[in-house]
Amino acid sequence: MIDPVSNPPGAQEIGFTKADHPNCSEILWQNLARNPRARALTGPAGDVSYAELIGLAAQWGNAFTAQGLAPGDRIALFLDDTPSFAAAFFGATRAGFVPVLLNTMTPPELLAFYLEDSAAPLAVTEPHYASRFPGNTRLVTDHAAYIDGQPTTLDAAPTGPDDMAFWMYSSGSTGRPKGIVHLHHDMAYTAESFAAHVLKLRSDDICFSVPKAFFAYGFGNSFTFPFAVGACTLLMPGQPKPEAVLDMIDAHAPTVFYGLPTLYTALINAPGVSSLELGSLRQCMSAAEILSEDVATRWKALTGLAPIEGLGSTEMLHVYLSNTATDMRPGAAGKRVPGYEIELREGGVMFVRGHSSAPLYWNRPDKSAETMQGGWINTGDRFEEREGFYYFQGRADDLVKVSGQWVWPLEVERALNEHPEVIESAVLAHALPDKRITLSALVSLRSGPADEGAVKMLQDHVKTTLMPHKYPRQITFMTDLPKTGTGKIDRQAVKSILQGSEKNIA
Repeated sequence: MIDPVSNPPGAQEIGFTKADHPNCSEILWQNLARNPRARALTGPAGDVSYAELIGLAAQWGNAFTAQGLAPGDRIALFLDDTPSFAAAFFGATRAGFVPVLLNTMTPPELLAFYLEDSAAPLAVTEPHYASRFPGNTRLVTDHAAYIDGQPTTLDAAPTGPDDMAFWMYSSGSTGRPKGIVHLHHDMAYTAESFAAHVLKLRSDDICFSVPKAFFAYGFGNSFTFPFAVGACTLLMPGQPKPEAVLDMIDAHAPTVFYGLPTLYTALINAPGVSSLELGSLRQCMSAAEILSEDVATRWKALTGLAPIEGLGSTEMLHVYLSNTATDMRPGAAGKRVPGYEIELREGGVMFVRGHSSAPLYWNRPDKSAETMQGGWINTGDRFEEREGFYYFQGRADDLVKVSGQWVWPLEVERALNEHPEVIESAVLAHALPDKRITLSALVSLRSGPADEGAVKMLQDHVKTTLMPHKYPRQITFMTDLPKTGTGKIDRQAVKSILQGSEKNIA
């Protein structure tokens, strides 16, 4: 058992009792009595009812046990969004094992680190991913053969609400990735806080999360929230290219859609999108990065729905700040979600507390002490609060001095994104050869290839929108900005591109 976080007042606010949630698999298993014939999953792999999915999950849990794994052993899941992912995850947690959710874009060297750090004695993956694993890894690639003959019933292991349930890893963008540990009661808390008070899903909903289930945002969207109310999840394996996403909406008519700002930007600019039928949607969610007002407006013109913006983190498992369908502010991350407490401390740095917070980073006491402070999570993000809404001001360590004056690159990025010719941009501090610090921007334009006139146009736009000294001295143009596996702008790749280009510096 891991020492639990302190009991936060937010739990009383939403009437949450963690003792009621000794094993997170109950989020799925409760549907066996409630609605066994209802669809749990749909998509290219076909329909899977709740009774079928629970039977498969039981077989996975029994197979893990039969292989001689000990309670608490980690099991690496290196899987795309398929029924096997859901079944293996819930089977593992019900049997008392700890699945470790891994990004399928992980290269071999980093994958080897994850396996060593987690001490996972077993990994479940697809045959086409097997070559990425170290040669001594115990792999499960033939899923049907692995669970064949196993019982389709499984009692929950004697876990407690504060026992380890599953792990996810940080992106490692600021150093070595950290194993983020979550407990058995955490999933239920996100369902009873964010999902119950903001999403308000119905049992007849079909939920489509383009962000993958191995990410915290996609995990809640695809598994926790639909299963908590007996709704259906649309699973899409493969790369989430805009045309493929739109085809899935057209073919399966989801009612609730989850994306990222970069995805919404790509969708509204996809060829032929205006001729598609998107009327099945009744609610859309955006998270992880700021959604520009232009993109939100154009998406609403297509669907009649403005995306609901929210903000969460892997450490908190899901969203703790959110707008709602009836109360939203452009550019705001939203209001405090019931069940969570928010404090803005020195410099506007946000601290958040709630019963879904990770208690520690595995084997990283130094980083745990920096981030997990008395039940509070230090987000490292700066915010301003106005009328209960929180506005992101950048990372606490992103402030740079340009021409002797302090600048937040994010505000310059926002200004560029509001220009009608800009699809998206990324702005970073850039060191010139003479060691001066300036701002550089990587920009994608609607009109395609750009020239010096486009550079001046955007620089003048920033000078007139913000203070003149804040304009980006270097602007580089690309058709598409590089993205991470989560669909966010890949800022490390942006940095490399900008450092390799020193033209257009004024």
